[in-house]
Parts: sequence; structure tokens; C-alpha cells
Amino acid sequence: MISVSTAQFGNSIAVISWAFPAPRLSVRFITRAFLRQLHSNSNDVARKSAVLHDSLRVLEWDKVCDSVASFAGTPLGREATKTQLWSLNQSYEDSRALLAETNAAVEMLKYGGFVMDLSGIDVVTVKSAIQHVSRGFPVYGNEATAIADLLQFAKMVQFNLNCALKEDADWYNRFMPLSEVIIGWVINQQLVKSIQQVIDENGSVKDSASSSLKRARDRMRMLEGKLYQLMDSIIWNESVDTSSVEVSNIDGRWGIKAGADELTNLKGLLLTSASGVGSLVEPLSAVPLNDELQQARALAEKAEEEVLLRLTEKMKMDLDDIHNLLNSIIQLDVVNARAKYGLSLGGNCPDLFLTKEENGSLTSEASTLENELFKASLSFPCPSEWTVYLLKAFHPLLLQEYQQKLQKARRDVTDAIAVSKTEAAHPVPVDFFIANNTRVLVITGPNTGGKTICLKTFGLAAMMAKSGLYVLASEPVRIPWFDSIFADIGDEQSLSQCLSTFSGHLKQISAIQIQSTNKSLVLLDEVGAGTNPLEGAALGISLLESFADSGALLTVATTHHGELKTLKYRTFYSNDAFENASVEFDEVNLKPTYKILWGVPGLSNAISIAERLGLPRIVLDSARELYGTASEEINRVVIDMEEHKKDFEEHIHEAQHYLILSKKLNEDLLAAERKIMEHGISQRHRKMQEISDAATIACSILRKQLQQHRISAVQPFKKATVIYSQQTPVAKSHHAKVDDGQHPRADAGADSVDNKKQSLSDKKIELPKIGAVVHIPSLCKNATVLKVDPFKEEIVVQAHNMRLKLRLSDVES
Repeated sequence: MISVSTAQFGNSIAVISWAFPAPRLSVRFITRAFLRQLHSNSNDVARKSAVLHDSLRVLEWDKVCDSVASFAGTPLGREATKTQLWSLNQSYEDSRALLAETNAAVEMLKYGGFVMDLSGIDVVTVKSAIQHVSRGFPVYGNEATAIADLLQFAKMVQFNLNCALKEDADWYNRFMPLSEVIIGWVINQQLVKSIQQVIDENGSVKDSASSSLKRARDRMRMLEGKLYQLMDSIIWNESVDTSSVEVSNIDGRWGIKAGADELTNLKGLLLTSASGVGSLVEPLSAVPLNDELQQARALAEKAEEEVLLRLTEKMKMDLDDIHNLLNSIIQLDVVNARAKYGLSLGGNCPDLFLTKEENGSLTSEASTLENELFKASLSFPCPSEWTVYLLKAFHPLLLQEYQQKLQKARRDVTDAIAVSKTEAAHPVPVDFFIANNTRVLVITGPNTGGKTICLKTFGLAAMMAKSGLYVLASEPVRIPWFDSIFADIGDEQSLSQCLSTFSGHLKQISAIQIQSTNKSLVLLDEVGAGTNPLEGAALGISLLESFADSGALLTVATTHHGELKTLKYRTFYSNDAFENASVEFDEVNLKPTYKILWGVPGLSNAISIAERLGLPRIVLDSARELYGTASEEINRVVIDMEEHKKDFEEHIHEAQHYLILSKKLNEDLLAAERKIMEHGISQRHRKMQEISDAATIACSILRKQLQQHRISAVQPFKKATVIYSQQTPVAKSHHAKVDDGQHPRADAGADSVDNKKQSLSDKKIELPKIGAVVHIPSLCKNATVLKVDPFKEEIVVQAHNMRLKLRLSDVES
């Protein structure tokens, strides 16, 4: 029978197997091997942590953490800020979540009108209160007040957020994920009222908290009054110098304090005595009152404890919510500190991306919805052809030091010269443009040219982006996520380990090469220095080639060795894995400009500087001869490259200038086109309105002329009717009989029809107006005129619920 047992620790799995009966030696051997493996893994983790801490120490990351923590409003918030910034195991998702929190806090501070002042919250006292409640001890009065202040502050933040959401619901998404956290706070307002009912603002229990407490305190005040009167009368009866005698108490017992020689006749108990201070004597007559006072004080303390115990029981019911709220407030303080730090120094949110290698070049991983939303929140698009894109990046410590000096100078309004000098000493920003296929960047240049500051600026920018801080550079900011940031900067000489400077550097670089991964950033200052120049250059070339082949994601190195400049032009690296850069040097003023020239290797300026400083010609010529014509030609090539680069930059600036002008002209052209279109539309509307008005006038004139024509056509008929009506009825009857052969009654009917037609023809001439009321004989109803068509002699009327279209002859006015 064979059994198998497995044990897992971290990423290691040990399998222990035996057959029954199994020798104990094999089990013991395998177990011992497993323990040795665990011990080895733990040692590796410890070594990597030590290398990372040394790297961050030389980058002065601890000073940056202290600066960020100073923006926190609470002591626990400052401690939590440092702890979070020193956490070295953030994943890519963790870093993105930290940046999202910082973005939300910046939105709240800049646009939401939130005042995140946590300085009034005593979080230390709240933490102490939580500990007391969890252990079943009664809280103190000041602890209860601190909890009430915490709950009220949280309620105020929730209220401000709700007010912002009422104005614009989009604020909820802009404040995410902080808005979700704030909305989820559980705040018991009844607990706040309970605390305020029994505890005053100073943290003391109110007299009204309980009847027993009020009685005990009233008795205490009465006894203290009696004791004071008794002491006063004793002082007057003893006839001592009242200027040196006073009524005092110790441990709650009242007595008379004076010099040792002034109370010789006073009978009482000596409470305290010290040379040079005097004595405190409790008169015998005051002993009973002091005893009663002690009893009353004990009753008051017991009553206070009962009140606080009842209050503690109420807090115990909401202890988890209070504890969660405290942790959330501290975390909000940390996020707020990161946001305030970034805003105070003018930082911007970086486009932090995770890289993957494709055909020797670095690209960002496939975009997710979260990544797209994150990029959409940035003010400017990030150029994707660069692995690193930092425009005008500042060293955070130098920039903060400059701001502090400037503020100090501006406080003294009388010293304008100091202000102008301080403003002129503004730190110089640097640019970092590293292409996707670059794995190693070599920066060359003279001493004090700013190479080390460039390394530290880039390393701190990478660490700030990883830790959820804004990067102090102009938008857009693009930087990859690094799992670790290793640095070998400065003098690593160790007397305790008997290591020289060169040995110290090699020991640190060796540890970095072992611990770095394909997601790491490596910064090497003066690689290959501290030994023979030829050997140092050879060793530097080999190290950088090793990092390019299978080492870190990106390696940035500074050097004085000219041989390292040629790495970019070696035929083996045809994929541009190496890139050159140099710090600019002003040969006219003989001082560095602290600017980086990209794509141009640095040249040696020693002989040129010596010539400008007036060194004899014979010495200079000898130096040039020893230096070699080949090196002189290389320097000449570099100089030509710098001149071409300057010309190229001038052309770029000129092209950018013309591009800006063309954009402005295009905008002006579009604006003029819009104005022309608007003018054409307005002209068409005006012409159409004029035509419409003219048509209306013409229609009115035609209508009047038509009416006049109809009236003139009816006039002869009216005259004939009048003549005919003047004849006698007998004649009219006879005339009708002769002509038509009809009965006289029929003639009368015909006359009435003719008269009715005549009256209708008269009515047709009168056009009703819109809104007028007309009568419809066929329906025996009145109706309102809605529309009149004079050409068709038709009208549209509304009769109750009926809408009718009638001829003018069908209605009566």
C-alpha cells in the first residue's frame, strides 16, 4: 500500500511518499530538503527586499514619502501614507486602483468643492475608544466626544456628496471609487445624540446625565464652599500675612498653603512640605468636611462611571460600523494626501500601462474596458509609440524645496530682490522620450551636468506612478508599470565589509542582475567607474549587453567611458535596443544647462574647456596628440551631429509655429464660412418675408377689387327690381299671367324666391371675419368661423363638437 501526502507553501510543493512499512529515514530526508527549500526561498525574498530598500534609499524615496505624508490631516493618516508608499508588492491592478482613487480625490478638491479637512478628527482617541469598548471597559468622556466628531464629519461628507450628485448625477462616476465608499458609510445619528446628551464639548459628563450624579456634584460644590469659608476664617483668625498664604488642595483635600514659619500656631495635618515651596496644612476643623467631600466625590465618580458604562453599551452595538468608518476615514486621509501633494506641485495623472514584448519591441498589453475608461479620463492623449514619454519632468524634492524658498521670500514683501533671485533659481525640467524598442539608454556628459539628477528624476517618477501619485511632468505622461525599481547610485564604499567603491558597486549590480525581471527598471550611475578605464569600459559594455539580452525591461545608465557610446552602432544590435543621450554643456559660459540631448552621444569637453581657461598652447597640442586624431574625429562627428540636431529642432519649432498659424487661419476660415452661411440664411429669410408680405398685400388688393366688381355687377339688377316693385299688384299679376301662364299665387311664390336669392347674393358679398359668429339655418345652430377662403367662397366653422366646411351662401351673419 502506497500513500502520498502533499504540503504547499507559497509557490513550492513538496511531495512526501512512502511504502508501508516505510523507513523513517526517507521521510526525514525529504522533509529536511523541503525545509531547506523554504529557507532558501525566504532568504531570496529577504535579499530582494534588501536590494529594493537600498535602491529606494539612494533615490531618496523616503524623503518623498515624508513630503506626501505631511499633507495628511491625522497622525494615523500620516503613518498609513508612509506604509502605503513603502509597500513594494503592488500589482499592476493595485497601482491602477491607487491612481483611480487619487483622480477621484483630485476631482473632489478641484471641481466638487469638497473640503477634506480631517485635522479636527482625533483618530488616535477614537482608536483608543474602540479598544476600550471591545474589551468591555467604559470609555472616557473625551473618547465619546471623539467618536461623535468622527460620525458628524462622516455625515457632513455624505451630505456634501449628495448635494453634488443632486446638481449633476455625473459626479458619482467622476468621484468613483470614493463616492461608492462614502455612500456606503453606516452612521448612527442616534448615537451622536446620545453622546451629546450626556457629554459636553470638553469631554466631561454633564450634571444632567443622571440624578445621582447631579446630587453628588451639588453636595461637592456645597462642601467646597463651606471649606473655602472655613479656610478664610482661619486665615483671618491666625492674623498671618495674607499675601503669602493661599487656600489650596491636594488629592481633593483642602488646606492652607504658606511658608513653614508662618503656620507655627495652626493645628492640623501636614499634607505636603518641601524646602523653598512651603507647607500645605489641613486644619483639624476641616478634616470632617474634607472626609465628606471625598465621599461625595467618590459617589460622583461612581455615577459618572455608570453613565459612561451605559454609553459604552450603546457604542458596542455599533462597534463594527465605527471601526470600519475609522479605517475608511484614515484611508480617505491617505488618498487626500496623495491628491493634495500632486496638486501642490502641479503633477499630472500618468498613463500607466503594462508592457509585453513583440519582435524585440515593447508594446502595451491588449486594451480592456477599464484601460479605455482610464485613458478617457486623461486630459491629453498619450503617444503610444513611446515606452516613456515625460515632458518637462521635475525632481520632486528640488521642486518642493524651490516652492518653499519662494514662499519664504514672498512673505518678506520688502525684499523684492530676494524674490526675483529665488524665482530665477527655478529648477530645470528634463525630458524623457524612450522608444518602444529601446532596452538600454546610455547618458553621457561632464561632471555636475545633471546625469545623476536625471536618473533620480526618472526613478522617482516611475515609483510615484506605481504608488498612485501624480507625476511631476507636463501632460501627456506615459510610463510603463515596473514590478521593481533597482538603482546603483552614489558611493557604495563599505568599511565594515572591507569593500572599496568599485567593489561596492559590483556587489550591488550583481544583486540587481539576479533579482531583476523583464518588468523591472534598472538605474546605473557611472557604470564601470572606479577602476582602470579600459577594464571599466569593457565591464560596462558587457553589463549593459547582458541587461539588453535577458535582463530588465529598461536600463538607464550614465557613464564617462566613450566606448559605451558605440553600443548603439554595433552591428549585433540592429534592432535599436540601445539609445544614446547626453547632457548639454554650454562651452561659452563653461557651465552645464541640465538639458538632455536625445540621440546624441556626449563629447569630451576637457581640452576645449582648458583652452578657454587659458592653458598654454603647447600643453593643449600635446594633449590633443596624446588623445589621438581618431578621438578628435569622433568628437568632430558628435559636434556636427549636435549642430544638425539643433538645426533640426529649429526647423521643428518653425514647423510647429507655422502649424499653429495654419490652425488659427483654418479656425478663422471656418468662422468666416459660418458667418457667411448665417448671413445667407438670414438674407433668404428676409427675402421670403418680403415676398410673403407683398403677396399678402396683393391678395388684399385683389380681394377688394373683386368685391367692387361683384357690387358693380349687381347694381343693374337692383335697379330693375326697384322699378318692378313700384308697379301695382294687379298689373304685376296680370303681367305674370300673360307671360308665364301661371296662377297669381305661383307668381307671388316666384317673387319671394327671387327676393330670397337677391338677399343671399347680398350676403355673399359680406365676408365674415375669423372668430366671428354665424348662423347655420339648416342646422338651426350658431358656429364660430375658423378659416375663410374668399376665392372659393368657403368657410370652415366650429359648431360645438362639429367642424364643418360650408359655402358662404349656407350661413347667415
